[in-house]
This record gives sequence, structure tokens and C-alpha cells, in this order.
Amino acid sequence: MAELRLGPLLRYVDGSSATVWVETSRPCAAEVRCSDGTGGAAPTFQIAGHYYALVPVDGLTPGTERSYEVFLDGTRVWPLPDAPFSGFPPSVIHTPAATDTVRVAFGSCRWAAPPKGDKDPVGPDALDTLAARIAAEPEGERPDVLLLLGDQVYADETSRATQSWLAARRDLSDPPGNQVADYEEYTHLYYESWLDPEVRWLLSTVPSCMIFDDHDVIDDWNTSASWVEDMREVSWWRERLLSGLMSYWVYQHLGNLPPAELAADPLYAVVRQSPDGTDELRAFACRAEADAASVRWSYRRDFGRVRLLMVDSRAARVLDEENRSMLDPGEAEWLRGQVLEERASYDHLLIGTSLPWLLPHLVHHAEAWDAALCRGDRGARWARFGEDLRRKADLEHWAAFPESFAALADLIAEVGSGPEAPATVLVLSGDVHHAYVAEPKWHSGGPEARVLQLTCSPVHNSVPSYIRFGFRFGWSATARALGRLLARHGGCEQPPVSWRHTGGPWFGNQLMTLTLNGRSARLRLDQARESGEGRTRLVTVSESELTGGSGREASRLAR
Repeated sequence: MAELRLGPLLRYVDGSSATVWVETSRPCAAEVRCSDGTGGAAPTFQIAGHYYALVPVDGLTPGTERSYEVFLDGTRVWPLPDAPFSGFPPSVIHTPAATDTVRVAFGSCRWAAPPKGDKDPVGPDALDTLAARIAAEPEGERPDVLLLLGDQVYADETSRATQSWLAARRDLSDPPGNQVADYEEYTHLYYESWLDPEVRWLLSTVPSCMIFDDHDVIDDWNTSASWVEDMREVSWWRERLLSGLMSYWVYQHLGNLPPAELAADPLYAVVRQSPDGTDELRAFACRAEADAASVRWSYRRDFGRVRLLMVDSRAARVLDEENRSMLDPGEAEWLRGQVLEERASYDHLLIGTSLPWLLPHLVHHAEAWDAALCRGDRGARWARFGEDLRRKADLEHWAAFPESFAALADLIAEVGSGPEAPATVLVLSGDVHHAYVAEPKWHSGGPEARVLQLTCSPVHNSVPSYIRFGFRFGWSATARALGRLLARHGGCEQPPVSWRHTGGPWFGNQLMTLTLNGRSARLRLDQARESGEGRTRLVTVSESELTGGSGREASRLAR
């Protein structure tokens, strides 16, 4: 009998359709049955000895909600009857109406929570805590979509439990040691992360959009051309990278896509029709590794009058020092087209990019300066120093691609201006293990739309004291002065915007939530806190209106 190994994950949802992702123990027919009589079915497909299905659910009515169950070969496998799942409400699919308020929760960087009863070394998990709150108040507020902005799994920083599992499989004295090596080991990372009972239930009932960042493959993935050359000389790297791309396609990317795009995807069609799609998927990963421009991981989602563009700021890079760009030309043209298409049809534009566009001033100037050094503007000796510093200090955000930074600023100014301008253009990011709000000001030709950088990280990870000090200092007047000195040394051009932080920095395991209704926007930051007797709760540490009024950030600190 087929069993449910992982999932269900509720992925895509619009007014009339949804997709539900599952992994099963053997080939079977997966079926979703909804309480209103609707549903859908799909056969599993095979990758590397594992079986998956992405079940389409059609014929839904906008503005309604229904619970659902999952069946494999006619046997019900979800909801699970045993504790702790017996304490959760039924999983539901809510199909929004076009005029509904849209709530978007987002964050990044999540280590898997330890087993129940074990002390959590980094504090309570924000996703676990969100799940507990929703389960306790099923009629209360919940996100309409959860954006996971990178580092869903850590291939290079495994837990003690995973290291024990790896040691039973192979000799950890051989490279890559206690990091993951192949597809099978990637599947274990997803099991560890998504079998967590609270997270499993949460992902079954709140739609999710995902994008990778570096730790989904390895720290500083695609930092520079010389980094790529060095890694290609490492014996285990190719298998690690191909396995990372293959598992990302299966576990994260497929569920990001609307049903119409899935139906037109040639790789998805081939994999589903093949008795074993491993070779086809591996060939796709090989093409992606050899030519990043041949694959697009970025995607668009529309939620009523809210447009989300999730941008790949990791694999789509051009790394040649003379033509260095965060996005290859095709990717940049895609982004521009999606931003400008039917601007009147949306009130809010969300640009999801795992790496922040606006950073603390010292960090920004250091990255731009380092980019000039690596390009050779100060000579070969400085170029070698710059490359070494770039790798050691993680200087590889948008600021490290100055032309791309400026191009994004120009695009935002263009879309945010004129009679069809949205009310807000919000850049959503993670990566940097703290949260903040930054607001840009254009030196000329600024947009009428409210533009903000909203950064929220981590969901569940460590925040060392030196990071806290460094990012607090990075916003200071002294740091800005130091940054200007670095920029002057590198001969860096002035960026087209200046900016200030209007909220934060905040440190802890946290999530931001946007509430978008008509042309109004509200932001809330919640942190997971211990509340005694082993319980946790989400504490609101900041709330702000993003539209209307003076435009200044108004935050409320929780005691």
C-alpha cells in the first residue's frame, strides 16, 4: 500500500484552482477530495527512486473555503489520525475573491527545528509558532500566501541528527564530510525540515511561494567567476550542484508555477510520461549548470490586485568581471516585461529577491568598492585582495553588482511613476539574519509610488552578537562616512538613490506580514518568543502604515 512520505503542500491557489504537492512511498494515483465535492487526481512520477505528484484541483468557486483530504490509490492518507496531527484543524483551500484583502507573510533562512523535547539552541521557530497560532484560532487571521525567500534547507550546515544519518550512509572523513553530497541526501534535508508536525500542517493549509538562496546549495554560491572555476575543480562539487538543482525543481520550483505554465512545461511533461524521469531531470540540471541563461527560475504570481515577481538573484548571474550583472540579459528583460505589463491591473508590486537591494550604508559601499577592486580598477594586487575579501565577507548582494543595482532603481522609478503607477513598490528580501525597513530617495525623477526595502530574516537560525553589532553600526553616520571613503578609493559612481532605514534593525526569529487592501498597505513584524511552560507565541514588535499620512514609519515595540 502506498504511504504519504511528505506533504501535502498547498502550493498554487487562485480563484478557481489549486495545486497540492505530495511525495509517496511507491507509484500510485494521488487524489485530493474537497468537502464541497471538487477535487483532482494525478499519477506519481519518479525521480531517483522517489515518487511525487502535483495534483491539480479545478472547478473551485472564488471567495470560498473547503477542507480537503488526500487519498493514494483510494486509501485516505491525510489528515493523519495520530498525535500530534489529531490536534490540528482540517487542512483547507481558500480561494480568494478578486476584491479580497491580501495578507502576505514572508521570511527566509530556516534551520530545521530539533525533535520535540530537545532544547532549541537558536530559540523558537517562527513557522512553528505561526502554525500554533493559526491552529489555536482557525477562524482568526492567517496569511493568504507564505513567501519563503531562500535557504529552505542548508546543504552545507547540517544538524547533528542529519550528520548521524549521513555517517550511517558513508564515511564522513571523505569529502564533502558532513555536508550533503547527492540527491538522496537532499531528500533527507526536506524530510527533516518539512516533517516537523507544525510546519507540515502549516504548509498543507497556507499556500506557499519559494525561491532558493545560496545555502540551498552552498554558502556564497555563484559569488564570482573565479569562485565557480575553483569549485569546478572540487571532486564532489558537480554532483552536489546537480543534485541541488534537481531537488529544488522537484520540491520547490514545480509548486511555484500556475497550472497553465505547468501544462506548457516540456520538462514536466517528459518527466510525467517517463517511467523514471531521473535522466531527463539530470540533463536539465546539466544545462542549467553549463548555461544559466537557458533556465528561468524566476516567476510571477498575481493575487487579486497584488503582483508578485519572485526574482532569481543567485543562479541568473553574469559573473564575468567586465560584464558582471545580477541578472542575465534575458532575465532582466523578463523582469522588465512583467513589471510593465498591464500596470493598471495591480495596486501593489512585490519584488521578491532573496538578497536585499538596499543594505546598511557601510555594507553597500564596501560591496561597490570591492566590485571595483575585483574588476581591476586599482590594479592586479588590489584585484586579488578584493576577490579574497569578497569571499570571506560575503560581499555579493545587489550592491556588488553596481550596474544591476542602478538598473533596478531605474525600473522601480519607471513603474512607480505616471497615472498607472501602483500605490507601493515593495522589495522583499531575507538572507542577512535580521529585519529592517529602508526607504530610498531618488536624486532625480523619483516615483510617486511608495517604495520600500522590507528585509526579514531569519525564520529560525542563529544571530551572533558580531552580526548584531555590525548591522547596527552599518546604519550609523560614522559608517556612512567610512563607506564614502571606500567608494572614493574605488572610484565608484554615485548610486541613483540615497536611502535611510525607517525601521529596525530587529534581531530574532521572525516573520513580516503585509496586509494589502485596495491601495492601502500595512506592515507588521512578529517575533517568536518563549512564553513559559515550553510554549511559544508570536509577539508583534512593529506595526506601520505604508500608505497615506506622512509616510513615516510608525512602530510599536512590544514589552
